[in-house]
Amino acid sequence: MSVLDAPVGAAPGRAANENLVPVFVRLKLTLLRNGLRQSAGRRAAYIASVVVTLLLAAGQLIGLIALRGNAHTGSLVVLLAAVLAVGWAVMPLFFPSGDETLDPSRLVMLPLRPRPLISALLASSLVGIGPLFTLCLTAGSVFAVARGAAGAVFAVVAAPLALLVCVALARAVATANTRLLTSRKGRDLAVLSGLVIAVGFQVVNFGAQRLGRAGGLSALDPVADVVRWLPPASAIGAVDSASRGSYGPALAQLLLSVAALVALLWLWQRSLEKLMTTPDGSTLAAAGPGREKAGKGGSGLAALLPQGRTGTVMERSLRYIARDPKTKAAWVTALAIGLIVPILNALQGTGSVYFACFAAWMLGIQMYNQFGQDTSAFWMVALTISSTRDAYLELRARALALLLITLPYTIVVTVVTAALLDDWAALPEVMGLSFALLGGMLATGAVASANFPYSIPQEGAFKNVAPGQAGLAWISIFGGMVSAGLLCAPAIAATIWLHVADHEQWLWLLLPVGAVYGALISWAGLRAAAPRTADRLPEILAAVSKG
Repeated sequence: MSVLDAPVGAAPGRAANENLVPVFVRLKLTLLRNGLRQSAGRRAAYIASVVVTLLLAAGQLIGLIALRGNAHTGSLVVLLAAVLAVGWAVMPLFFPSGDETLDPSRLVMLPLRPRPLISALLASSLVGIGPLFTLCLTAGSVFAVARGAAGAVFAVVAAPLALLVCVALARAVATANTRLLTSRKGRDLAVLSGLVIAVGFQVVNFGAQRLGRAGGLSALDPVADVVRWLPPASAIGAVDSASRGSYGPALAQLLLSVAALVALLWLWQRSLEKLMTTPDGSTLAAAGPGREKAGKGGSGLAALLPQGRTGTVMERSLRYIARDPKTKAAWVTALAIGLIVPILNALQGTGSVYFACFAAWMLGIQMYNQFGQDTSAFWMVALTISSTRDAYLELRARALALLLITLPYTIVVTVVTAALLDDWAALPEVMGLSFALLGGMLATGAVASANFPYSIPQEGAFKNVAPGQAGLAWISIFGGMVSAGLLCAPAIAATIWLHVADHEQWLWLLLPVGAVYGALISWAGLRAAAPRTADRLPEILAAVSKG
C-alpha cells in the first residue's frame, strides 16, 4: 500500500503510516535501479564500487578470522568498531548528497508521522554498500572473539546491534544538520573532506608506528579498555567479555549499546519533528534588526583594521578565507598539517624543534597565486590599480592579512613543539628561522603571483588548476619555494656557524635578527612584484579568468 493511497475517510495519518517499512525499502531499491539505468558509465562505476567494497570486506573478514585465538584480538576489534562508528558519524557531514533517497526534507509534505517514519528510514538505510561492508566487519569481529555458547549467543545479538547503532548515528547526525548541509556553508564541508583524509592518514601512520615499536597488538590494550565501554564498540566488547566468562560486564556492555540505539532513535525522531514542523530560514523575512545593524559600518575585526585601501584589501582577503570554499579548504588544510607534522614527530620522540618551521612554510604557500583566488572578479581589483604604488599597496595589504594569522600561529606551533620536546634553549633560533622563512615565502609569493598567475576553477572540490595551466602552477609554487629557501640561506648559515663555532650563548640573537631579516626580504619582494603587477594587469586578468 502506497503512502499516498490512504482512503479519504481514514483517520488522519493512520493509513498513510501503515506498512511504511516495505514501502520505503522498495522505494530505495526502485530509485537505485532507475539511477543505474541512466547511463552505462554510472552502472560500471556502481558495479566497480561494489566489487572493490566486497573485496575489501572479504579481506578484512579473512584477517579477523585469522586473528581468532590471539590474546589481544579483543582490543583490536573494539577499536575497529569505534573507528567504524566515527566514520558513520562524519561521512554525512562531508558527503551530504551521497544518499538523496533518504533526505527527510523531501518528505515534509507527506502525511507521515515521525515514529513510523523512523522505522522505515532505518530499514531503508540498511540497503546499500556501506551497511554491507559494516556488517561484514562486525560479523568478522564477533567471530574473532566469540568462544563458547555464551560468546556465540552474545555474538548473534552484538553484530546487528553494532550495525544498527552506526546507521542510526549517521541518520541522526544527517537529520540534525539537514538544513546546514543543504546550505552554502554546509556544502563547504565537502571541500574540507580532503583535510579529514590528510589528518586521518597522519593519525593512522602515527598509530602504526607506535604499534610497530611496541611489538604487537598488546599496545592497544590500554586504549581498548576504555573504548570497550563506548557504544557501539561496547557491543563487540560484550562478546569478548562473555567469552571470557565475565557475564556481568558483558551484559552491561550490551545494554550500553542498546541504550545508545534507543537514545539515537529518540534524538533522530526529535530532529525529524523539528525539521518537518519548523519553518525554513528561506521563508522568514530577509531583513531584520540584526541585518540593519550589520549594515551600519564595520564591526568586529573590520573595525580594528587600518583605514583606507589597506584595511579594505585586508578585510576582503580575510572574507575570502572565511567564505570562499577553495580558499577556506587551503587554509584549514595548511593550518592542520602545519601543526600535525611537528607535533606527531615530537610525540614519537624522533622529532626536532626545527620541524616547527614546517608551519611557516605551509602557511607561506598561501601567498602564492594571490590573484587566482579572485577568479574573474579580479577585474574589479584591476580597475583600482593605476600605478606601481597602487599595486604595492594591494600586495602589501594581502601580505598583512596573511600575517594576521600566520605570525601568531607560527609562534604557537614553535612553543608547543619546544614544550613537547622540552628543548626551550632552541626556541629563539627556531622562531627566528621561521620568521625568516615566512618573509622569504611572502617575497617570492608576491613575485610569483605577478609573473605566474593561474585560475582556480570553482567547480570540483579537488580541482585547483584550470586545464592547460598546470605548468604555471608548478613553476609558481615550487620555483618560488626554492627561491624562498635561497633567500633564507643567510639565516640558516648563521645558525649553523654559531653551533659549529660553539657560540651557543649568542643563538638568542637569531630571533630578532630573523624577524628583521624576514621583514626586509618580504618588503623587497613586494617592491619587486609591484611594477610587474601594474604592467601585467591584462595578462593577469586573462590568466585568472580562464577557469
